Amino acid sequence: MAPRDTSNEPAGTPDPVIKGFATLPELRIGVKVFAEKDGEKRKAEILSIQTRRGKPTFYVHYEEFNKRLDEWISAERIDLSREVEWPAPEKVEKKKSTASKQQSKADSKSTKNVKRQRSKAEREVSTGAPGTPDSASVNVPGKAPRPSKAGGKENRERSGSEIVNVTAPETGTTPSSSVAAGKAGGAEDEEMLDVVDVADAAAAAKAAPSTEHYSREDEIEKLRTSGSMTQNQTEISRVRNLERIQMGGHEIEPWYFSPYPAEFADAELVYVCEFCLGYFGEERQFVRHRAKCTLLHPPGNEIYRDDYVSFFEIDGRRQRTWCRNLCLLSKLFLDHKTLYYDVDPFLFYCMCTRDEHGCHLVGYFSKEKESAEGYNVACILTLPQYQRKGFGKLLIAFSYELSKREGKLGSPEKPLSDLGLLGYRAYWQETIVDILMDGRAEANVEELGAMTSMTTNDVLHTLQNLNMLRYSKNQHVIVLTDAVVKQHERQKEKEKIKGKRAIDSEKLIWKPPVFTASSRTWNW
Repeated sequence: MAPRDTSNEPAGTPDPVIKGFATLPELRIGVKVFAEKDGEKRKAEILSIQTRRGKPTFYVHYEEFNKRLDEWISAERIDLSREVEWPAPEKVEKKKSTASKQQSKADSKSTKNVKRQRSKAEREVSTGAPGTPDSASVNVPGKAPRPSKAGGKENRERSGSEIVNVTAPETGTTPSSSVAAGKAGGAEDEEMLDVVDVADAAAAAKAAPSTEHYSREDEIEKLRTSGSMTQNQTEISRVRNLERIQMGGHEIEPWYFSPYPAEFADAELVYVCEFCLGYFGEERQFVRHRAKCTLLHPPGNEIYRDDYVSFFEIDGRRQRTWCRNLCLLSKLFLDHKTLYYDVDPFLFYCMCTRDEHGCHLVGYFSKEKESAEGYNVACILTLPQYQRKGFGKLLIAFSYELSKREGKLGSPEKPLSDLGLLGYRAYWQETIVDILMDGRAEANVEELGAMTSMTTNDVLHTLQNLNMLRYSKNQHVIVLTDAVVKQHERQKEKEKIKGKRAIDSEKLIWKPPVFTASSRTWNW
């Protein structure tokens, strides 16, 4: 049966799914199989295959599940009695046809450029009869170059960086009258040619596939000017490398990849010291370290303390090792954020709980010493063992408390992660509705932003999300809807039962730090 001709099919037609039965050795990256998860068979795509302890293991992503649930599974959890989906083969023919079209367009453009150059050279030569070019002085492509009697910029030697569309003639003596005629007659055409060449180059750049690649050094340099967002897509899609970590009395399963040393990838359990954040692959090493480790709190200044939590301020330039260990730990639970090892331009604010053994890290947020975009948070994280206990809201509230002391409007670095967006939306909603319900401010966006240190965009985003903006009498007004009022009442009832923890601004002992130019950047 002849293959079906797909050249006339629309570009948006989905590729046909190729299904079939497979054996374990036939499985490869990109194949979709049914794997067991929580007692059910779920469709999963194989992202990586490794042999661990002599047995094949598969790193899979479950369809319609969040990426943080990706995991390594054994071969026993894959159901080979059901058909698998093979990845669609690459369309080589389309690539070839596209390449040939681009080549033909490029050839036609170069031919046009040659014709324009030839006509230009012909016009500049005026030694023969009026309107009749001297054929001996024209450089025809494919023939040996001949000395030209015409002057002008195109007849001078060009540097290696300029693009030459025709064969360059040899430099010869040129009469002054011919030079003047050449300049006068070719100035307009020369300007037009420059415009055309620029337009052609722009079109070619758009048509060419993007091959921009960020090396590790380029990535670090890029992060210095754009906060902590990663631009390298390969860093986002890397396979999770640690199975489990032990921190204090908690055993945690990581969510994402973190650039720990390669030898830790084979360890069943990585031990993390909850005070100095050092990491160890064997229990014996960890026990010996704990006997020697004297640190009982983050190595910074305690700037806030109440009956529940403490906050420490750590300078990334003064405590590089500790802050790098914190970044490695946090990268296990943050997908699109990364600081690598350039921690000098950042301050870290760590929230801890206290007991007789010391201050235990609960969460943190980092902040640029000088943010050009006005961000008051770069990365923010509550460790998984302390999530869903209200600590995230305290971290967000503390970041805005610092912005109030600075007398600035602040906003978190965008884009936010899914959990981060939920946390910020809840905080923004609760803060704005509380102010409006108590009547502490007039119903306008600017005053709400000034009272809360929130930017106008964040206030508007919250009001639009709650459907609280109305247009009346040629202006926007803020309306407390019945749904918002009921939600606020339910929240107050819940707080009466469980209690509410908040940041007490009077217990914050802190002044905005002032840095020299050298302390804001990388400095060995």
